[in-house]
Amino acid sequence: MMAIALDSPSDAALAWDAAAAGWDRHSKLIRSWLLEPTTAMLDAAGVRAGSHVLDVAAGAGDQSLDIAARAGQGGRLLITDLSAAILALAEDKLRAAGFEHVEALQADAQHLQLPGAGFDAAVCRLGLMFCTSPLLALQGIHQALVPGGRFSGLVFAGPERNPCIATLGATALRHAGLAMASPFKPGTLMSLGQPGLMHSLLTTAGYTDIDVRAIDAPMRLPSVRHYLRFVQSAGLPIMAILAPLPPAVQEAAWQEIETQLLRFNSGDEWLGPNELLLCTATRPAHEGALTH
Repeated sequence: MMAIALDSPSDAALAWDAAAAGWDRHSKLIRSWLLEPTTAMLDAAGVRAGSHVLDVAAGAGDQSLDIAARAGQGGRLLITDLSAAILALAEDKLRAAGFEHVEALQADAQHLQLPGAGFDAAVCRLGLMFCTSPLLALQGIHQALVPGGRFSGLVFAGPERNPCIATLGATALRHAGLAMASPFKPGTLMSLGQPGLMHSLLTTAGYTDIDVRAIDAPMRLPSVRHYLRFVQSAGLPIMAILAPLPPAVQEAAWQEIETQLLRFNSGDEWLGPNELLLCTATRPAHEGALTH
């Protein structure tokens, strides 16, 4: 089970800055992989023409393009991310696509400081689980929404539903000589996959109309080596485990990982199973009315 968390927001920002180019280089793969879950997330948040939307931990901006297109010129989009380098990549993409109704804010998701911002909808795609205090992030998002505003986010389910991630983490930790820890350790990839946890956090943060449901998100690639190339340049948690090790140890780890993941070969493609949780909730309408 994988449980590697970066110790501080500054450490995390530097690490994501370093991984930004690799993440962006695989934008086409990530878009294909997450297309259906992203559509479900935006539908659940009610993003439509004229919406004012907050995109938390936006990353390189793939889903931000979809939000901006849906909201249109009459809408508003604020993208945030801890990493200045990744945020700059997202801004470049949005500008190149001709979207002018977009703002960017470098911010830790756990310290958004946007009370009363009046967003109709807020989304967070595969970012919330990296928060060591996800409740703080959910509370900050809650404060940024209008009463009646919707939040929708995607996080990884638990290790039994994400065997590729579990294999990557367990093998990397063993080669690094690090002790196995709980897969649900705060700030790690599957930290929010514990059954009932997201529902509990959303309730505590003050949301209503809470729905948490599983979505299959298999990654289809020509071979396992294509997957490993993605992880080696964009899979920050695994990169963080293996990077300090001697090259020979790293190579042995990757060879073992490849051998284990060959079991997901399917005909003439590699089909890596993943399960995400789509988490949707509402800021109660009775909290008062805000206007844009």
